[in-house]
Amino acid sequence: MKNPKLNELYNTWLNETTIDDIQLKFSEGGLSSKELVLLYLYRIAQVDQGERGVNSILEVNPDALQIAEALDLERSVSGPRSLLHGIPVLIKDNIATADRMHTSAGSLAMKDSYAVKDAFLVKKLREAGAVILGKTNMTEWANFMTQGMPSGYSSRGGQVKNPYGEGFDCGGSSSGSGSSIAANLAVVAVGTETSGSILSPASQNSLVGVKPTVGLISRSGIIPISHTQDTAGPMARTVKDAALLLNVLTGVDGTDPVTKTNVDYVSGFDFTSRLDTNGLKGAKIGIARDTYFDYIKGDKLELLNKAVDKLVELGAEVVDVVIPSTEEKWTYDVLVHEFKVGLNNYLKEYIAANGEVRSLSDVITYNYRFPKAMLKYGQTLLIEAENTSGTLLDRKYLESLEADQYLSKEGGIDATLSQYGVDTIVFPNNIGASIPAKAGYPSVTVPAGYTSEGEPVGITFTGTAYSEANLLKYAYAFEQGTKHRKAPEEGKEQ
Repeated sequence: MKNPKLNELYNTWLNETTIDDIQLKFSEGGLSSKELVLLYLYRIAQVDQGERGVNSILEVNPDALQIAEALDLERSVSGPRSLLHGIPVLIKDNIATADRMHTSAGSLAMKDSYAVKDAFLVKKLREAGAVILGKTNMTEWANFMTQGMPSGYSSRGGQVKNPYGEGFDCGGSSSGSGSSIAANLAVVAVGTETSGSILSPASQNSLVGVKPTVGLISRSGIIPISHTQDTAGPMARTVKDAALLLNVLTGVDGTDPVTKTNVDYVSGFDFTSRLDTNGLKGAKIGIARDTYFDYIKGDKLELLNKAVDKLVELGAEVVDVVIPSTEEKWTYDVLVHEFKVGLNNYLKEYIAANGEVRSLSDVITYNYRFPKAMLKYGQTLLIEAENTSGTLLDRKYLESLEADQYLSKEGGIDATLSQYGVDTIVFPNNIGASIPAKAGYPSVTVPAGYTSEGEPVGITFTGTAYSEANLLKYAYAFEQGTKHRKAPEEGKEQ
């Protein structure tokens, strides 16, 4: 870097910095938001781009520097709006922003699409004074395009890479959000999840990922798969940073009825208020060992068993649990039927009427027109969804919806918590994410170490609806008691 001050900060301070670290620099006058944006833009050029880059960023907000400069001036005149004032945030490319960035879900079919209004959560970020730094690459259509598409691949952005090393899965579908924060390209990012798409890239990139209760964060303005299961959530290097971002994203949206269910639980709640280094003392934790832990082999299993031992050392009581519905034959019928309805409604509401792609049928047609670019892995799921009625009257859908709701909630997670008297259930990595996903229940994943080859491993705390505060408390106590998180080695071959 040419600027001596920024060069010093880049080399000695930027790596693994937290929101608290940054706000302290801001308050002391040692750093401005504009300078911080410049630092991250420079790092994106060095680490993300090029043949050996992580390839996690799809585009940078052309107004980021000017927004940061305006927020610096505001801070000097009237003080910060929140703890996210001036903080650069990356967001997944399926979240609408009414600015000069595209919203494409990673698809070249949407490469020219601009949203006509912000997603509700984007409004919340702007109101808090966050700087939306850019859009992250992702598994195309949030991994609901075809069977067998690699995590992190999109026709628009190519393949996201795991900064911890060649051959490691980057996780999907919020792959770019995960890899970018792991590689220290911003402080925090927003991902989205239908079934494992926050938890998977977070655990694969040694991050904290929060998949909230469906209803805690508005779904408005997110390119959907399933209105039953979709939610956005924070991805960060620390539990506290994830909690701080969650504070801002949470809210009641009049256009999203499910958010009205969060009022009695967490409206206006500070998720950092429960963070406690002793938070695991007295907790009773269920270990989903049967089926889930048994699926893991080798040194990953050894790390996970050590994590369970650490929970006990930190004061928790642990007991093996079996989720009653584990042996059920789960389907993705709900997703197939809800995708067409949700996508068509999103395109109608958020994309300008003169856009080329106005429906799921248009997406499929576009892909057929450019097969070399668009159909590297096919589009089997898009076609399957298009072949539904689009009315949500299909018998298969209605029967699957009822079964998913019961088997994941009353006959699944809630039954397990009650039967064993446990406060939370622990899963390995993101394995087991589908049951809380179908329930719309929250999960928090946190780093649990690295294999001998250096691949990250995580553990995931899951609970009933609106139990995020307790899950974050447990995750924080585990994080502070282990300090597993470490930055990827610079220059490691991808």
